[in-house]
Amino acid sequence: MSSLLVSALLLVAPLVQAIDIAAPYHRYVNSGLPPSAWYQPDGHPVHTLFRRAGGDDGITYASVGSPEWSKGFPADPASMQNMPQAWLDALNKAVAAGKIPDVPVTTAPPGSNPTYPDGYDPMSPDVCSSTYQCRIPGDIWDGPDGYLSLSFDDGPLPPSPTLYKFLKEKDQHATHFYIGTNILQYPDCFKMAWENQDDIAVHTWTHPYMTTKTNEEVLAELGWTIQLIHNSTGGRVPKYWRPPYGDSDMRVRAIAKEVLGLTTVIWNQDTNDWSLSDPVPITSLDKIATQMHTWLTGSKNPGLIILEHELSNQSVQAFIDAWDLVVSNGWKTTSVAQMGGASAYQNSWNASSPVTKARVGDVSVHPPPAQAVASTTSTVKATPSPSTAAKSSRPNNTSNKSAALHHSATSVTFGVVASVLGAVVCILS
Repeated sequence: MSSLLVSALLLVAPLVQAIDIAAPYHRYVNSGLPPSAWYQPDGHPVHTLFRRAGGDDGITYASVGSPEWSKGFPADPASMQNMPQAWLDALNKAVAAGKIPDVPVTTAPPGSNPTYPDGYDPMSPDVCSSTYQCRIPGDIWDGPDGYLSLSFDDGPLPPSPTLYKFLKEKDQHATHFYIGTNILQYPDCFKMAWENQDDIAVHTWTHPYMTTKTNEEVLAELGWTIQLIHNSTGGRVPKYWRPPYGDSDMRVRAIAKEVLGLTTVIWNQDTNDWSLSDPVPITSLDKIATQMHTWLTGSKNPGLIILEHELSNQSVQAFIDAWDLVVSNGWKTTSVAQMGGASAYQNSWNASSPVTKARVGDVSVHPPPAQAVASTTSTVKATPSPSTAAKSSRPNNTSNKSAALHHSATSVTFGVVASVLGAVVCILS
């Protein structure tokens, strides 16, 4: 045990330093790709920002967790804006081409949903805020009929290995919407999920309300997280992102899609499990168990995408406690990123498939064997969804989550003890 602790200390040391929208913006957003073409078109800017020439581009990526691996990534909000010029050029080009709607930045007072300036209706087709339940075509809210599509937010964190072990034991794969700063802080937990061949997606660098951010800040939140995942997975470019607190709109999702090729994923049921370890939680394990029973014994149309977190031991346990209901009620399961037989990445099918340059419509490109599943994208609805709101009645703001080890680069004062203990948890697991 003592030798493992020393190893953990050495590993962690470097870390201590709905309405149909008319579309000039939707050239890539709403165009369906052929079933064999899982990539963005070759002309999409994501391929020049995160390009690989083929299955082997000759790049040797630094070992995850090494000082070389973490070098150059931002440690504070100011350094986040020191982005590669190519990212900014791609953003400016998209803006100039009219692909990024001119929706104003919101304000989000503590404990409140983001608010738009007077004259901007969050349910209007020009704004279409997911916080207010407006659905944009191409965004994902619902799962395929009969399927529970698995995903978890806010990792990797010390509670994550318990979840990863359980998923592996049950022969399940999930999509992990990761926070960039948490990947830097807990690389061994990241490696555990990756070695399980789970799917890695984007949950931003610091977990902010994204509609409160400028275009450049949105780009930084997404771009740095994509870059770190790319460097940590052999060059894979994530295909999906989930906005923290479910907060997105026409402007934010257009930056994600038009500049970085990301598809937005929300959810259709919310456990509020993020609050379980808060000083004053707004839910409990018993309440979540009751919700899970209602959802898992209810209708399978549409399928379920439940908002769950690997944020605390309690939130992980809530998922584990519900598993027997999943099985006994005959739910099929899939990772959110692979719903409908889709690929998990923009340039690779999954964790074990080759990394390849985009070849849209190339009939020689075939996915791994997978069951055919119906399409899961939603149409815009300008009225609240009949299912549970994507937002809880009380916004899960960052301050509410702080007690549950929710880390953010906006307060990058990672404690030495916390970092060491977290690394030990991931290594010993």
